[in-house]
Amino acid sequence: MMATSAGKPPAEACYMLIHQSLDVETPNLQILKRNLERGTDDIKVEALQQIISGTVQGENYDQLLMHVIRFVMPTRNKALKKLLLFYWEVCPKYAADGTLKQETILICNALRNDLQHPNEYIRGATLRFLCKLREAEIIEPLIGPTRECLEHRHAYVRKNAVIAVAAIHRCLPHLIPDAPELMSSFLAAEADMTCRRNALAMLTASAPAAAVHWLKENAQLVASFDELLQLAVIDLIRRCARDFAAEKTLFVRCIFELLGAPASAVKYEAATSLVGLTTNPAAVKAAAACYIALAAKESDNNVKIIVLERLDQLRTRHEGILDDLVMDLLRVLSTPDLGVRRKALTIVMKLASRRNVNDVIAMLRKELSKTVTSAGDQQQDKSSDYRLLLIQTIHTCAGEFPEVAADVVDLFLDSISEFGASSATDAIIFVREVAEKFPGLRQNIIKHLVSSFLDFKTGKVIRGALWILGEYAESGAEIRDVWTKLREAIGELPLLAAEQRELESAKESGEAGDKPYEPTVAVPASRRVLPDGTYATESALTASASASTALKLDTKPPLRAVLLHSDFFTGTVLASTLAKLVLRFARLEGESNEQLNSLRAEAVLIMAGVIRVGQSTFVSNAIDEDSYDRVLACIRALEYMDEDAAVLTDAFISDTQSAFARLVKGEAKREREEKKLHSKETAVQVDDAIGFRLVAKKSTGDADDSIERDIELATGEAEGRAAVSKLDTVVQLTGFSDAVYAEAYVCVNQYDILLDIMVVNQTNTMLRNLSIEFSTVGDLKLVEKPASYTLAPYSFSSVKASIKVSSTETGLIFGNIVYDGPGVNDSHCIVLNDIRVDIMEYIRPARCDETQFHAMWTEFEWENKVNMSTTKEAAENLDLRAYLKHIMDATNMACLTPENALAGDCGFLSANLYARSIFGEDALANISIEKPTDFSPITGHIRIRAKTQGIALNLGDKISAAKVSLPE
Repeated sequence: MMATSAGKPPAEACYMLIHQSLDVETPNLQILKRNLERGTDDIKVEALQQIISGTVQGENYDQLLMHVIRFVMPTRNKALKKLLLFYWEVCPKYAADGTLKQETILICNALRNDLQHPNEYIRGATLRFLCKLREAEIIEPLIGPTRECLEHRHAYVRKNAVIAVAAIHRCLPHLIPDAPELMSSFLAAEADMTCRRNALAMLTASAPAAAVHWLKENAQLVASFDELLQLAVIDLIRRCARDFAAEKTLFVRCIFELLGAPASAVKYEAATSLVGLTTNPAAVKAAAACYIALAAKESDNNVKIIVLERLDQLRTRHEGILDDLVMDLLRVLSTPDLGVRRKALTIVMKLASRRNVNDVIAMLRKELSKTVTSAGDQQQDKSSDYRLLLIQTIHTCAGEFPEVAADVVDLFLDSISEFGASSATDAIIFVREVAEKFPGLRQNIIKHLVSSFLDFKTGKVIRGALWILGEYAESGAEIRDVWTKLREAIGELPLLAAEQRELESAKESGEAGDKPYEPTVAVPASRRVLPDGTYATESALTASASASTALKLDTKPPLRAVLLHSDFFTGTVLASTLAKLVLRFARLEGESNEQLNSLRAEAVLIMAGVIRVGQSTFVSNAIDEDSYDRVLACIRALEYMDEDAAVLTDAFISDTQSAFARLVKGEAKREREEKKLHSKETAVQVDDAIGFRLVAKKSTGDADDSIERDIELATGEAEGRAAVSKLDTVVQLTGFSDAVYAEAYVCVNQYDILLDIMVVNQTNTMLRNLSIEFSTVGDLKLVEKPASYTLAPYSFSSVKASIKVSSTETGLIFGNIVYDGPGVNDSHCIVLNDIRVDIMEYIRPARCDETQFHAMWTEFEWENKVNMSTTKEAAENLDLRAYLKHIMDATNMACLTPENALAGDCGFLSANLYARSIFGEDALANISIEKPTDFSPITGHIRIRAKTQGIALNLGDKISAAKVSLPE
């Protein structure tokens, strides 16, 4: 951070803050003088460290300068000499009137002696120190010894001498006007690669023409250079490609050679520079192939992620060119890290096309087969997550390319019994969507489901399979096959009587143990979190030997075992499926009434058995009221199917299938809109201007891969925000009547906050030692401390401060301005207004599926419930969906509930919201609001869940503020 202002001495450097422990007492001047005069080398080292630390913190140690010169400068101790260089850097070298102190002559003489020291370490350290000096009076006598060091026998001295010459020429070019010619001669004669790298970097910055001339002479040797020199060559090409367009062929040839370099850093930089030099498809493919090789070869997962990000950006700028490399990219899946695999599969899906989709599916099928068999619990968990990721990728691929849907359905149905619970659930959801989108595949899907139904073990998979069978089994043969398989999966009927007979038989044979059966005993209720996030009352049941534990449920048919495990939601789906099959069978022509009545009676018997089992002691939890009512409604539907056949057919068959069809179409529409929103618009108007890069000005050229572009990205200026929008982020720090007026422009750039502060002296006197001191609250950290400077009357200055952000929490920045003047001992302090860092700067809308949302909702422990209530005036012209949109805009959250689920007007709305911070933190919300009449206020509540307390509380504050800001 450099501060500039009118009418002040040469700018002082700014230094890092050094933390000092509170229990350490600051030494006074007398103790420090005594330690410097009479102490040993170790005592002097400690004293000099205290002086350096105190000077950086703002302590006034001007009186110690001569003591350091007299008693420390003559030492031969290398540690003390190194500390001495640090002290020369931070010590005040100017008097109050702005002139250089006379003592600096002694400093200059000592530095000259060190530059001629026989020890190469002391010479090198002194040369590195010269890079930090900005005082021409001190540097001028040292130019001769510095030039002599360029010819020293040791490479360590020569490479530091090159750095020193480059720094002096950059800041004070009049002291070494022939520096470019000097470096050119040095570069031609030097053999050490590090020295040549430093010399080339100096020529690139000060004399690019000479650097390009050197590259032309040594172009054939580029491949033999070491890593540092090759990186310097790449930097030279990046900086000079625009100004030396005639040498583009040379640059491209050198970059192509560097793509095969052994160093990974050189390969990465060469690939990045190549796509900036040319848009030729061959060059783009070569750069992409280099990225893919790096992602597959490197062991560091962070490097893999960075390279894949760069590959994704390259794919975005060059659509269709990289499709042929999709199979090479699949080699990255060999890495064990799930994050790398997810990123690679995301890019694979964007590169998939009709030409390569079959090869992609075949490769993913092989990867999926590898995850089925794995040893070890930890490896099993990783394989399960990877398997779920593969299934979701194949699901998405089949949705975009219908021609592979049939093969994918066969793959899932053949392997679904070997998947875990989450993977099998996602697979059955995909099969359900395919059955709706592709009617021609329904017969094959029904056949596969019937053949493998007995292998399904989890309730979610069984429910999905039951729904598909009930909706799409249409012919008489299919209905009979499905019915036979369901009877086999249920087992002996009636359900309750069969269980009682089996229990009595087990008691008689002694299989249930010698201890007699005791009924279950209920204990006090406890609160339980349901999958949708709501609370329910749960009774813990205890029994010394319950009926459910006496019987071996694992050996029972799958549907029977699920019902005895108290999963009555599956029982309701079973009842609905049976009702659909009977109603559809009744509509078929040519089927006998005798068979229809048989199916009808058997269905009623199964439904009644579900209710009776749910009310018995064979289950740990009794059937709930909703499940009871649903099963009973199915029984009554079959009872009155002769009288109300048309109404029941519409309710059980037509309405359910059309509702799911609308859901699938709505999801597809949302995906198309999101894809269109994020896709790059390539169409141009006929009267649009055509930009030619070669004839464009430097300021308007394409800088996507240039140094300037990198700087813009680092400083947050790449977005090019308008001046009007920048004014919205200006914070006034002091009042207009204060002696010093200050205001700050707050620029939030991902993990950094940049404060650009303008300070105005509103008095007619000189303000000395003016400094701005900042402190932070929350997960904010001040990186550097602004320097003190002098501000002339009615002049202004600009100061920049950088603050690091480490989490998504609302932070607070506060501080004060301290200055001296106009008297000698006058010191003043102005307290600044607080700067609040808004959490919304780090929250981004995101999406996840229903399963992930429920899993995170159950896992996250921090919850914040905000009650909602608007006034009648505000809600008069506002419906529930408009209010939901208002909350989404205020919190930067995306709505996960499908649009068709929010359609209609029933006076009640419930939706799930989701967002993710740039730090990878998830935020969930569930909004439940109602408006009974058009003139009623909107009431309800929003429940927020997050992994950390800060996000939950801050989002709650944002929602509370959004209630107040609602327009009436």
